[in-house]
Amino acid sequence: MSDLFWPGDQRAGDLMSDAAFLAALIGVENSWLAILVESGVAPRAAAADLSRLVGPGDRDAVAAAAEHDGNPVTALVRLLRERAGAETARWLHRGLTSQDVVDSALMCCLRDALGAVDLQLGQQITALVTLIETHRDAPVLARTLTQPALPSTAGLKFATWLTAVLDVSEVLGGMSALPVQAGGAAGTMAAATELTGSPEGALALSDALADALGLARATPWHTTRGPLSRVGDALVGCCDAWGRIANDVATGARAEIAEFAESSGGGSSTMPHKSNPVLSVLLRRTALVAPPLGATLHAAAAAGVDERADGGWHAEWATIRTLARRTVAAAGQCADLLTGLRFDATRAAANLSAASGILAEQQAMVELTGRPTSPSYLGTTDLLVDAALRRAREHLKGSQ
Repeated sequence: MSDLFWPGDQRAGDLMSDAAFLAALIGVENSWLAILVESGVAPRAAAADLSRLVGPGDRDAVAAAAEHDGNPVTALVRLLRERAGAETARWLHRGLTSQDVVDSALMCCLRDALGAVDLQLGQQITALVTLIETHRDAPVLARTLTQPALPSTAGLKFATWLTAVLDVSEVLGGMSALPVQAGGAAGTMAAATELTGSPEGALALSDALADALGLARATPWHTTRGPLSRVGDALVGCCDAWGRIANDVATGARAEIAEFAESSGGGSSTMPHKSNPVLSVLLRRTALVAPPLGATLHAAAAAGVDERADGGWHAEWATIRTLARRTVAAAGQCADLLTGLRFDATRAAANLSAASGILAEQQAMVELTGRPTSPSYLGTTDLLVDAALRRAREHLKGSQ
């Protein structure tokens, strides 16, 4: 895919694309039909590979018809029944509703997107560990509210970034078990109960669908949208962490500071001397737009009503698709930024030496305690760096 409005979108490939969503929708219908046959609910004659009946060439027709019905599932099921044998057409989709298919397909697509982000987070953690080990004790100037504050080290700055990345990685890890949706027309599983002859049988069909799709077993959540908004929060949290890193790099890359440089800066169409911190700029862009997308998911969740929301549910699909694709792209951009980041220890030391007034607190501590302070005045810096490194190594070891 390509998107001239969003440089870097190609990094997300087909993840959360129309093609991926259509394939996931068909996959849900296919798995459900197979389960009905395997469980003896539907006859063997109903068995079919539905993925052979609809292809990429049908995408535009399904999308256009979705406007009439408010979602793409009704058109998809109609098309499948037109092309399937009589017995297959009679049994496919029985016991499901359109929301089951959309929600379960979204979860499948999101699982793949989260996997891609998680892979890039691992590369970011590895790159940050390398930066700490390489520049741990290099002196730098700590700044607060944009002004010189106290002496610090490059190791602590990188450890601060690392902690943020570890935090979001752990949150993302908790998103691995995304739930299936198989509640039927009104979330009561009434049709599935009739098909199997018992409520327990209906729940067994839902569990089988979860297992077939690689999702978590779950009871219906038609108008309880926490499963989706939590994924959105995890994605926004990632963008927050990367935006914070990009802010430091973009600021530190200014010529008058010159402590950081991207491995390959971007050019200018009119100023050949420029080497712009483009990855940082693009990460900051993503960090600016991600929170409103997450907020839309919460607004949609709050708009839930009855047993299927009248607009809130529909607002989620393109929102989570956009948020997920942008997060996947930003994940790769941040991994590239950190892997190629150049730190100028000499310039950082010079900036620290040139700062005025940063010994004021140190001198105040001497007067207060009546004893000399540590010459470096770095406090718990080493312990903080050690803690971040230890946590990172345990995380990387656990992910192997």
